[in-house]
Amino acid sequence: MKIRTNILLRVYIAFGLILFFAFAVVVQLCRVQFVQGAKWRAKAVNMSAQFRDVEAARGNIFSEDGSLLATSVPEYELHMDMLAGGIAADSVFNDNVDILAANLSKMFGDRTPREYSRVLRDARKDGSRYQLLRRRVTYQELKKIREFAIFKSRKTKNCLIVLQQNRRILPFHSLAARTIGYKNENVKNPVGLEGAYSSYINGENGRRLMQRIPGGTWMPVNNDEDEIAAKDGADIISTINVNFQEIAQAALLRQLDSSAADHGCVVLMEVATGEVRAIANFTRSKDGLYQEKMNYAISNAIDPGSTFKLASYMTLLDQHKLDTSTVVNAEGGKYKFPKGPTITDTEHDNYEMSVKRAFEESSNVAAAKLVYSNYKDNPWQFINKLYSYHLNEKLGLQIQGEGRPVIKNPSNRSWNKYYTLPEMAYGYEMNITPLQMLTFYNSVANNGKMIAPIFVREIRRMGNTIEQFKARVITDNVCSDVTLGKVKGMLEGVVLNGTGKNVIKNKLYSVAGKTGTAQVADGTKGYKMKRYQASFCGYFPADRPKYSMIVVINNPTRGSYLAAKVAGPVFRQVADMVYANDMEINQPAPVRFVGNTSMPKVKQGNLKALKHVYSKLGVKPLYASANAANNGVDTSNGIPFEEVRFKEGTVPAVTGMGLSDALYVLGNAGYKVTVRGSGMVTTQSVTGGSLIPKGSRITIELQ
Repeated sequence: MKIRTNILLRVYIAFGLILFFAFAVVVQLCRVQFVQGAKWRAKAVNMSAQFRDVEAARGNIFSEDGSLLATSVPEYELHMDMLAGGIAADSVFNDNVDILAANLSKMFGDRTPREYSRVLRDARKDGSRYQLLRRRVTYQELKKIREFAIFKSRKTKNCLIVLQQNRRILPFHSLAARTIGYKNENVKNPVGLEGAYSSYINGENGRRLMQRIPGGTWMPVNNDEDEIAAKDGADIISTINVNFQEIAQAALLRQLDSSAADHGCVVLMEVATGEVRAIANFTRSKDGLYQEKMNYAISNAIDPGSTFKLASYMTLLDQHKLDTSTVVNAEGGKYKFPKGPTITDTEHDNYEMSVKRAFEESSNVAAAKLVYSNYKDNPWQFINKLYSYHLNEKLGLQIQGEGRPVIKNPSNRSWNKYYTLPEMAYGYEMNITPLQMLTFYNSVANNGKMIAPIFVREIRRMGNTIEQFKARVITDNVCSDVTLGKVKGMLEGVVLNGTGKNVIKNKLYSVAGKTGTAQVADGTKGYKMKRYQASFCGYFPADRPKYSMIVVINNPTRGSYLAAKVAGPVFRQVADMVYANDMEINQPAPVRFVGNTSMPKVKQGNLKALKHVYSKLGVKPLYASANAANNGVDTSNGIPFEEVRFKEGTVPAVTGMGLSDALYVLGNAGYKVTVRGSGMVTTQSVTGGSLIPKGSRITIELQ
């Protein structure tokens, strides 16, 4: 009895436990289904299907003349769903797979038709829903692929899965590459225009429903289109001139290579607008080649050297401490200040000279003595005037990364009442970037108005301007008009009679500027290593300034280290080419005809183009008929047009015209033209004034 009871007890307990666990499972199922159902259903959707971003095409960056500096080129990644409805039947797949393989092999050439066929058949056998066909396919290639076997049929085209990607390219390659910049998710601070205006350029990403298939791969649910289309980014119109940029880079590279320098930069700016037309920065790499790694013109704030003397002399003149004719003793080019530094000049025959001559010869001793003697008892008077030039403030550029300028004052710990003031007089004990220094010089060229440089002129979307930028005025007058006239004369004197005369002076146009040779510190080693920085900052033409420019070359190790011989040639080469290419400042001399007092006549062709050429060349056009001179019209100071008049439906007379004008006139009259020979039109197959139908062909012969 006890055995039976014991067995039954165990059975009941086991059965009870089974019922308890069964009940617990049912309770948990109900809890998951009804209480937590929404949560798990959402999680299931997220694990198997979800919306993912579709990258928008980034906006273009254009030069000031409309040339493409940066653009996004669409590329495509192609996959194939081997189980798509259209090719579910083996007969459809087998009938077309070999043709498809042959077409893919012919287009890409990376595999034989047999290899492509084997890959496709193996993918079909494995039931692949997302077989990779090709990465980085161009749009033109995609158009052709859509016409391949299987893909071109309406019933089977859904087996092709196309994913668009955008690749950023620079059509001019390294041209202004650092200024254009780049977008990199791993870089915290934005670089160049790409980074500074990323909120405009990026556009708005689209959305596409993707589902996860075995293997963890995500594939689009809808192969034809995105659920939410991406919105392309806006376009940036920069101030860069492609031709000037190429000129600046080539000149800088030649000089860097010739002098084996560490790095250098060139900035060309338009005086009145502050628009930066060219900016080049190159650094020597370990292999000896030069690359754009850092924007020194914007970021490199160091001792400017003698180019800063413009600020020192402007302060002395504007506060009536001296005049350009004041005589100063340069002490033979070497002077030891009491308890202060020993200052030397490059030239050791500088004795008594005028202030203007001291500036032209770039005497460090003269500048230091003049500043120290006038401000040693009240250094704040000198410093506050420098602060009024805003040399201690950032320019607030459109591109990030601007170096912080430093102009010391007596409240700084590093201020030394014996050393600092005389050192500051000729560009030491301070930090200023090349672009900040150029902005100061540009204010002199701009009749005292200081403006912040700009790199972007406007932003456009779909061809419509959505935002425009103009240079911000920092101050309307950096100094008095009297002082301005004096410093302009001093800057011109540097090129005419001073340190820049042998390199920069030329007969075609005038230049105003200042050389600067500064010794730069080498980290913890200080000035012991004798490293130099050569610079030239100025503007041209000096009598009617259009452009300002600064050239800075750091640590030239081959040949001379003097600014006139290192930075000067770069300034001259760039200025010469800019002057030659800018028709507004390079006006041609009047045309004179020996033994002929009448101007040649010009037949009317493409009148709009002809007027444009005449306006650029400064030639006066006279809109009179061919017999104007015979009828008393004065044609001595211009070129008369011979008007080509014809009735509707008649053939114009084009004899004597060039090919372009003849084609223009006959084409507008509605006739087809056959051309023989080259030069000027001598005969035409149908006489001018003849009545022939439009669309008829006319043969013209040129000699």
